[in-house]
Amino acid sequence: MNPDSPFSIGIDLGTTNSALAFIHHEEAEGSQILSIPQLIDRNLLDELPTLPSFLYCPLEEESSNLLGHLQWETANEHLVGTGARVLGEKIPQRLISSAKSWLCHPEGQKQAILPLYAPEDLTRISAVDAATAYLQHLREAWDESHLQELISDQQVTITVPASFDAVARELTLQAATAAGFSTITLLEEPISAFYAWLAENGENWREQVSIGDLILVCDIGGGTTDFSLILVRQEEGSLQLDRIAVGDHILLGGDNMDLTLARTLQLKMQEEGRQLQQWQFFGLAHSCRKAKEQLLQDAELESVSVVVPGRGSRLVGGTISCELTRQELEEALLEGFFSTCGVEDRPTQNAQRTGLRTLGLNYAQDSRILRHLAQFLYESRQRIGDEGLPENILKQDFLAPSAILFNGGATKAPLFRDRIVETLNGWLQTIEQPNLKLLELSDPDLAVAQGAAYYGSVQRGLGLRIRSANTFSYYIGVESTMPAIPGMPPFMNGLCVAPSGMEEGSEVKLPGMEFGLLVGETAQFRFFISRERKDEAGDLLENAEEELEELASLEVCLEMEDATESQVVPVQLRTLLTEVGALELWCEKTDGSQQWKLEFNLRNE
Repeated sequence: MNPDSPFSIGIDLGTTNSALAFIHHEEAEGSQILSIPQLIDRNLLDELPTLPSFLYCPLEEESSNLLGHLQWETANEHLVGTGARVLGEKIPQRLISSAKSWLCHPEGQKQAILPLYAPEDLTRISAVDAATAYLQHLREAWDESHLQELISDQQVTITVPASFDAVARELTLQAATAAGFSTITLLEEPISAFYAWLAENGENWREQVSIGDLILVCDIGGGTTDFSLILVRQEEGSLQLDRIAVGDHILLGGDNMDLTLARTLQLKMQEEGRQLQQWQFFGLAHSCRKAKEQLLQDAELESVSVVVPGRGSRLVGGTISCELTRQELEEALLEGFFSTCGVEDRPTQNAQRTGLRTLGLNYAQDSRILRHLAQFLYESRQRIGDEGLPENILKQDFLAPSAILFNGGATKAPLFRDRIVETLNGWLQTIEQPNLKLLELSDPDLAVAQGAAYYGSVQRGLGLRIRSANTFSYYIGVESTMPAIPGMPPFMNGLCVAPSGMEEGSEVKLPGMEFGLLVGETAQFRFFISRERKDEAGDLLENAEEELEELASLEVCLEMEDATESQVVPVQLRTLLTEVGALELWCEKTDGSQQWKLEFNLRNE
């Protein structure tokens, strides 16, 4: 990052739409949204506040008409944005959507498998390639309008789902690097949305919440559902915000709803004697997305015409149309995704799953979002214990929120928001708690990008930071050097690398401590945890196996530059606890010539 750069840039790399917001620190205008040039249909350009996260692979005869309208597209082979979505709805076999969700899939992370139902003449690409294309378009749009302040010189924060695993986060960084970004911070989407709320309200945020309030950030986007809880505390006479819980990875969102509506219409067409091929079904899902948005935004509409791509193998070869009614939408989505339940209800799992299936994402088996929410509130209460919680929360079996902030495209619909609030208020009534306070965002479509830009200001000390402190102490196993004794393994000591209370986004060094790191062959790195000890970073605890609780270990081969044989090299250590809950242990060779990173996801523990 260039500390003299006047900009903080935030990017929402969304499943359905991406956006770029920025703050100019030398101006007092707050966050601004970058207008993104893009093709919106054949030979028609426009500038829009969002870039739809769709990639279209043109037919050979289309390329000259679709590519090259923008100065930077001369070397591109694919079209991204609104035009990609519009054309892909007509030929869905050539359209890539929900690429971000594929970053979590073992097969889809780096392998060239998209579009999933591509014709034989099409060269497929990976989810990383698709994410790179979206980020590259955003970078070039910025650079074209800021020729003297290129994005490679700016502080950039890119958001990811709170539940992204370590591999998906690393692939996001790889995509950003390939797209031309240099200094990147990752931030979780629900927290970014809350930062946007803080930025909108300024000092007035303290008038909307009180000490002891527990704020639920409910983020239901195109591909994922994320829950986070933020506690309002008092510290030295001032209100303080602490994020105390993050939900698990739930592949459940607007994409599932579109597929559900497509299935509803498919069954209706089958009753009329009209059959769809598999690729047509996914084209129908894209059309249902547009129809869903129209019905949810306009309460006067009773139905919307939905067009299904024809059977032509190349361009459109005739179409099929049908009607999606408001009643069909409400019955399918309210009952399928937002059905009322008790706080004791849980998502169900299929008793027996099919052993062989087509390649696809690991979607949640139960689509009922409120059951996932009930499970999150209950399990979070069991996970965090009693320390530091207000008296009213200590008495409950689940973490009962007192306020809610919605984010994500699906929560823009009053139909869904009302059902969520109604159900949560029912749970609160059972424990004699008042109804939820509703916190509002002015534009949920842009909030995540705006919050990410604001977070860049927070990193400079220009805003309020949401704290997320490490609850436990974490250790790495360090084997003691000793003579060989038959039947007796070397002693395993525990080195404290992340003390209790260490905040996310902070770093600690272990100065003066030197260790031997095995490189050039696969080695095991053991991690431990203590829920009671208050050791400092660098404290070495003897007999770690007896004193500490062991977590999952890492097995990895760390490569040595310009070396072919395994060896033990002297290193010093530093620990970084990232904004997305990853513990990064950096082992730097004492002469500074090379460093290695070990990463451990604390959220999963």
